[in-house]
Amino acid sequence: MMPLRVLIVEDEMTIALLLEEMVEDLGHEVAGLAMRLPQAMELAQSRPLDLAILDVNLDGHMSYPVADLLKDRGVPYVFATGYGAPGIEAPYRNGVVIKKPYVMDDIRGAIADAVAP
Repeated sequence: MMPLRVLIVEDEMTIALLLEEMVEDLGHEVAGLAMRLPQAMELAQSRPLDLAILDVNLDGHMSYPVADLLKDRGVPYVFATGYGAPGIEAPYRNGVVIKKPYVMDDIRGAIADAVAP
């Protein structure tokens, strides 16, 4: 797999840094890291991206607007949540979902699934 430019949206700093390290260990580039919804929207709009990993709940705000923006741009995304697929609102459940805590094999598989043709 070619290296991807990945946006990470995660509101917990320690989890964000762990995820950033895992993405880089898989050979990808972290193209941006956002911890709040406004920053995530800005990066999702302005950065060249191949993929995004979106924490569903950002300090009480849902990341669905970021997913909608990415979808409009044709950028695939993965939702991350401690609740798994049941924690995702119905219109978004068909996408790739990864459950926290993160495991390297799950990240690798989710990235491959999200960018598969």
